[in-house]
Amino acid sequence: MWYNLKHNDMEALSKDNYYWIEYINMIIFEFARSFKIPVNKAHNYLNQYDGIDFLNEFYDVEHTENPYYTVHTLLRVCSNNGGTL
Repeated sequence: MWYNLKHNDMEALSKDNYYWIEYINMIIFEFARSFKIPVNKAHNYLNQYDGIDFLNEFYDVEHTENPYYTVHTLLRVCSNNGGTL
C-alpha cells in the first residue's frame, strides 16, 4: 500500500505522486483531529466508507480546497455510504 512506503521508496516516486500521497495523509490526519479519533480509526473509516476513493477520484479539485471543507465533504461522502460518526 502507498502508506507503507519507506523513505527510499519515496525518492523513486514522481513529484506528482509524492504530493498526492502527502495530501492524502494530511487529510486523514485532519479528519482524525477534527473528530477526535485515532488516525488509524480515521483511515479505516475513510477506507471502509469510500472516503479514500473519493479523494483519489477528485484529487485534482479537492487538493485546491481548504482542508476544513474537504474533511466535511468526506463526512458527507462517508455518511452517504453508510458511515456514522
